[in-house]
Amino acid sequence: MKIIFLGAPGAGKGTQAEIVSERLSIPTISTGVIIREALAAGTEMGLAAKKFIDEGALVPDDVVIGIIRERLSLDDCANGFILDGFPRTVPQAEALDKMGITLDRVISIEVSDEEIVKRMSGRRVCQKCGSSYHVESKPSKDGVHCDRCQSELTIRKDDDPKVVLNRLSVYHSTTEPLKDFYAEKGILKLVEGQDTVEQTTALTMAALGV
Repeated sequence: MKIIFLGAPGAGKGTQAEIVSERLSIPTISTGVIIREALAAGTEMGLAAKKFIDEGALVPDDVVIGIIRERLSLDDCANGFILDGFPRTVPQAEALDKMGITLDRVISIEVSDEEIVKRMSGRRVCQKCGSSYHVESKPSKDGVHCDRCQSELTIRKDDDPKVVLNRLSVYHSTTEPLKDFYAEKGILKLVEGQDTVEQTTALTMAALGV
C-alpha cells in the first residue's frame, strides 16, 4: 500500500506510521527524520532548513520535494511506502501527483489543539538515534536516557509551547486544506486520536482495511 499520514504536530501520526510500517513491511518515509539527519550531518540542505525548523515554520517546497523524489526511487519503496510529514501543502500534493505517485489511502489523525500542546511539552527525543519518548505516555526506562542507545534525552526547541502554538497555526492554515484535497479523490479517512496508542492503532488499521 501507498499511504500518507496527516495530522497536527504531536497528533501521533509518526507513531502510527511506524506501527503500520512494521505490520505491512513497507518503509516509512519521514521528512522530519531525514531533515534532522541532515542537520546532524551539517549538510547544505540541513543548514538551509535549520532556521525554519527552529522557528517552527515549514521547510521550503523545493528542498522537501527533492528529498522525497530521491527517497521514493529506492528499491525498498517498490512494494509500497508510508509518507509521514509530506505533503504538507496542496502544492506539494500536486507535485506528488506529477511524480506519477498513486496513493491507496490518506489517514488523518484528529487531535485537539489543547491536547497537542499537552503532549508535545512532555515529549523527549534522543538526538543520537532519533527515538521519541514522552514523560507520561511513553517514558524511557529511567526517564533520562534512550532505551536503544543510552544517550541522554532532550527537549526539542520546536516542542516549546510557544513554538507549538505557532506550528499549530501553520498547520491549520497550510496543511489542513490537504484533507479537502484528498477527500475529493475519495481516499481520505479520519481517525480520532485516542488516549492510548493501541486504541488509535485499532482505528487506524480499520481505516486502512487491514
